Amino acid sequence: MTEQRHVFIAIEGVIGVGKTTLARLLQPHFQAELLLEVVEENPFLPRFYEDRARYAFQTQIFFLLSRYRQQRVVVPETLKRANLLSDYLLEKDRIFARINLSGDEWDMYERLYEILADRTTRPDLVIYLRARLDVLMGRIAQRDRAFERSMEEGYIEQLCQAYEAFFESYDRAPLLAIDTNDLDYVHNPEHLRVVVGAAKTMLREGYQRVVM
Repeated sequence: MTEQRHVFIAIEGVIGVGKTTLARLLQPHFQAELLLEVVEENPFLPRFYEDRARYAFQTQIFFLLSRYRQQRVVVPETLKRANLLSDYLLEKDRIFARINLSGDEWDMYERLYEILADRTTRPDLVIYLRARLDVLMGRIAQRDRAFERSMEEGYIEQLCQAYEAFFESYDRAPLLAIDTNDLDYVHNPEHLRVVVGAAKTMLREGYQRVVM
């Protein structure tokens, strides 16, 4: 008897775009377990948003090791028994690091990242959520996390540009890119059905890149 192969879907996008929300909404449609990033556990994060230059390296290394542990241990163990939905990719860590680190700190980070990255499981599908800067800032303000209140609009704009550049050439897994500016999958069931349908079609048909 052939062992059932479970599916690994990762959702990505800039801060505030709605990754975790979509992961929770997709869960019952894929009968999947969830792997959610625990951002608040990073003890350096509040200080990072107050003084990015001073606390960038500590913040980034903590995130890298935390994310790597989840990707290296939790992902393969979960896929033995169930489908899995994650609200992040390990590669996001490098996107943030490239913005926040420089000089010797970047060189040290890059060496560590290269050692760890190849030891993780590739997703079967990546869903990349996009939104305009004003939409992102509104969503960040609406959720009102204490450590995000001092977040600068310029920083989010930098991240938007970095994410767009990264996913423009991304080919590590099939990619479904979704414009969420006018998409309300929380309150509109039809919008959610469209996303679910697109994801299932890509998995079934083997498409490598779809932009919505």
